[in-house]
Parts: sequence; structure tokens; C-alpha cells
Amino acid sequence: MWKETRVSETLNITYPIIQGPFGSGLSSVSLLAAVSNAGGLGSFGAHHLDDVEIEKLIGDCRNHTQKSFAINLWVSDQDDNGLHLSREDFDNAYSVLEPYFLELGLEKPDYPEKFGQSFDKQIEGLLRALPPVFSFVYGIPDDEILKECRKRKIITIGTAITVDEAVSLDEAGVDLIVASGFEAGGHRIAFEKEAEKSLLGTLALIPQVVDNVKAPVIAAGGIADYRGIKAAFGLGADAVQIGTAFLACKESNAPALHKEILFSEEAKNTQLTRAFTGRLARGVENRIMQDLENNHSNFAPYPAQAWFSAFLKKAAIDQKRTDLMSLWAGQSAPLLKYNDATELFYSFVEEM
Repeated sequence: MWKETRVSETLNITYPIIQGPFGSGLSSVSLLAAVSNAGGLGSFGAHHLDDVEIEKLIGDCRNHTQKSFAINLWVSDQDDNGLHLSREDFDNAYSVLEPYFLELGLEKPDYPEKFGQSFDKQIEGLLRALPPVFSFVYGIPDDEILKECRKRKIITIGTAITVDEAVSLDEAGVDLIVASGFEAGGHRIAFEKEAEKSLLGTLALIPQVVDNVKAPVIAAGGIADYRGIKAAFGLGADAVQIGTAFLACKESNAPALHKEILFSEEAKNTQLTRAFTGRLARGVENRIMQDLENNHSNFAPYPAQAWFSAFLKKAAIDQKRTDLMSLWAGQSAPLLKYNDATELFYSFVEEM
């Protein structure tokens, strides 16, 4: 049976289908619970939360599902000086985005106490709260953290976008490995080479990873219906991770404007950009992406660039300006049909 794999056995789930985690507030406990309760693995992208908030989140997840679920963090929490931007660099970074702040009627934000969260503190909260599964991107946690996860029976899932990254995860003893092709929406979570030099398609990436690691492989990138799931298993994967299709569902915390775009003709045109966070990510092409395409050298490092963009996004949502906000989406968006997570999940099961 297709549903009986090493991944479903390890995670103690009925179907080897994982909901991709969404960062920056796009995840929701409702979506996580819907997928987990249906027999898959729901996920929550928590890299924007501090340790106390992560503890509370895990408790909230437990109140909504008795099944397994994953909490996702970013191991690399900053680019060079991204958490400690100087006042001069702060002013320079703002100057790049100033026309859009003015267009949306926003004032220049005050210099903050911090631009983002610390992974070291976040992991403390996660280990205290003991989620069933800890998934992570942008690197490999220290060996001591992985040992603590094994000691506390927390299953670990690492993510790679190249074969070499997958091998590194395998050698570190990570339980399961997501191999994510460049078709996927959101961030290109490279950690060994520059993201632009680590762009492999799912069809090429999955079998190479399967051939080079011992851990079970989860295929991601460009999968939105049963055909993609069947293809992934044919390539040797033991499970699939699906992002954009779940992001479009009513249970996700994506703004209504974002979901409307995912079901529109505009979703056919996705591009990779560093404009919104300073890190390479795939979203539906819009005006601000086009305007800033050749201005990457003037962006603030992550997470400072994301901190600035958050002001623009909030105002753009309020003013219904999809031309000035991030619209994360994978290349499979034109295949979307469902806006209910449970209905979507069982469509996979029935069609398989």
C-alpha cells in the first residue's frame, strides 16, 4: 500500500503526506490540526516567535489535536549583521523602500531593539515543550541539540535543496530528510552554497538524494495533486510535503488577498526574489518584485529586510495592494482546486 512507508511508520501517521510549514505568521493551528487529524502531519512555521511564544504554541497545538505535528524553525537566524544592523545601514536599507512607505502613507519606522528572533533561545522553548516533531530549515542544529531531541523522543526532519546538503543532514543523524525542488514556493533554504547556485528541480533532486542517504526522503516542490504524489513515490521518496495547496486553504493564516491570487491567472507567474526578506524566495511576480529586481546589493540582510517589509505588507493588506506585498507561491499553483484543508487532504487519499 502506498500509505505504508518508513516515513508514516516513523511519524506514526496514517498517510505519508506532510503539510509544509509557513513562516511569518502564515501558519495556523487550525490548518495544522486539520491535516494531523486527517491522518497526515500538520506543521507550523514558528521562526518569528520567541521561546515563550513557542511553548504556548505547542500547548495550543496539543489542545487541537491528539495526533503528531511538527514545529518548524530556521537554524540560521540571521545573515551577516542581520540581527545587529547599524544606524547607518538602517537608514540605507530604509531609503531603498522609502518610495513604497510613502506611497502607502507610512512614516519611517523607529530603530528597533531587535530585528528578529534567536534560534538558540527558540530551541530552549521547543525542548521545554516537547513537540512530537521538530522540523528545520537553513542548516543543521548542533549535535547537542539533536542528541537532546533523541533523548526526549522528538523526531527530527531536516530540509535540503541539494544532494550535498542532504548527505550532511544524513551524516548528522537527522531522522527524516525533506528534499525540496526549486519549484517550491517560499524560501530557497540553502545552507551550504549560495541559494542561486543551489537550484535543482524536484525531478532531478529526489532520486539523487534517495541514492545518497540512508534516512527516508520526503519529496517537496511542485506537488499539488495525486499525480505529483505518485511521481514522488516513483522517484523513491517515502512521503511528500505539500505547501502551496494548503496555503490556499481557508484554514491557513494567509491574507484573503493572497489566497485569491493563488486561485487567479496571476499565479502562473512566479519568480525568485530577495526583495522581501533579503533571502531568495519564490512568489507570484508583482510590481515591487519587478522594481527591485536589480537592487539586491542595497537590501538589508535577513532578518532586517523582512522587518522592514512587514510594515509594507500590513499596510498593503489593509489597502488591498497586492502589488506591494509578498505573495509566496510555488509553480504548482495553477493546479489548485480546493480551499478546504480536510477536503484537499482526502482528495489526495481518494485519488491515490
